[in-house]
Amino acid sequence: MIREMVDSEIEWIGDIPNDWSVLSFKYIMQKKKEICKKYNGENILSLTKKGVIIRDLNNPTGKMPGSFDGYQKLKKGNILLCLFDIDVTPRCVGIIKYEGLTSPAYSQFELKESNSLRYYNYLLTFLDDKKVLLHLTKSLRNTLTENDFGQMKTIQPPFETQQKVANFLDNKVSQIDSIIEKTKQSIEELKKYKQSLITETVTKGLYSDIEMKESGVNWIGSIPKHWGLSYFKYEIYIRARLGWKGLKAQEYVDKGIAFLSTPNIKGEYIEFNNVNYITRERYEESPEIKLSKSDVLLTKDGSTLGTVNVVRSLNEEATVNSSIAVLTPSDNLDAIYLYYLIMSDYIQNDIRLKKDGMGVPHLFQKDIRQFRLILPPLDEQRQISIYLDDKVQSINRIISNKDKLIFELENYKKSLIYEYVTGKKEVI
Repeated sequence: MIREMVDSEIEWIGDIPNDWSVLSFKYIMQKKKEICKKYNGENILSLTKKGVIIRDLNNPTGKMPGSFDGYQKLKKGNILLCLFDIDVTPRCVGIIKYEGLTSPAYSQFELKESNSLRYYNYLLTFLDDKKVLLHLTKSLRNTLTENDFGQMKTIQPPFETQQKVANFLDNKVSQIDSIIEKTKQSIEELKKYKQSLITETVTKGLYSDIEMKESGVNWIGSIPKHWGLSYFKYEIYIRARLGWKGLKAQEYVDKGIAFLSTPNIKGEYIEFNNVNYITRERYEESPEIKLSKSDVLLTKDGSTLGTVNVVRSLNEEATVNSSIAVLTPSDNLDAIYLYYLIMSDYIQNDIRLKKDGMGVPHLFQKDIRQFRLILPPLDEQRQISIYLDDKVQSINRIISNKDKLIFELENYKKSLIYEYVTGKKEVI
């Protein structure tokens, strides 16, 4: 039997079954707010992509208030909403599964009788994914008042239908999430394998039956007997834009010299599609960091410190901002080998130690110069480069396909939620 559908007159919902109702959220759920004047060790709850979770106060992440006095009490079985910074908040809705406290800036709602908590969580999750509420906000922080939210039109299926939809989606979403989680774990395993392969190859070589010697460096261990050891300062020309030569955003131009920043050197290849440009006059002020093919780029500031890439080809003139060091290898050093060497655990661990010991992470040129350099014969360096390029590209293709699968599954999940919570499809 084909259900009769009617226009809900709600843009983001469209047609709904004719036995479903249209009404405001204030008739579905009501605001609940109770302030805890004095903190007495209650759970502190946070709204995240994984739902409303108990915050680990022993190993906190993000901002921490000076006190939890004045936080609001949360009741298990209610819905928590973030109605501010809607455009940038990763997840604005979650079911409260624990008793505890959270910031009074969040909005807690209690569902009225004959309304399914799980159904409306799915409905609000769909709204959040599509950022439907964003166009209703009025302030610079994209905030929606609780009263405005209450006035917003929504739908109300019969309670039994709500339960059926929630049960169906619980099962389907759980299956999809399980596949996504296993795929993410597989990606992490592939990344670890890639990292170990790079480290093993640049420190041990391609041949397992070759005679080894102790390098004398704890974090390197043994290396092939005929390989040498040196320091970056002896085989690499290292330079970076000095602070007084920094450029401001207002100096960028529509056409000019490519001015690379850290987002442009992530991944296996340098990204030239989304770059800023500077005038030739400004470009000529720092001739020492004009890029050439085979330059290796290393981020030396901020959270991406240690990210590395190599200029494999250069079709246009380019330079870098002050957060990137430019490393030009000598004739004794293959650029691709150097790139993989810096990617290896032994260099990255050294960078990590320096990073963890600083408030604002920064790698000085003097630090880079002191890195130990494992130096195989040049022909072996090139063999290693070719081998790792082939292996790494193969692994990256697999990772890319798995990322694509996750993207498709996430979209399928969103589509599934929309179709069933709005009645486009019926649970039989």
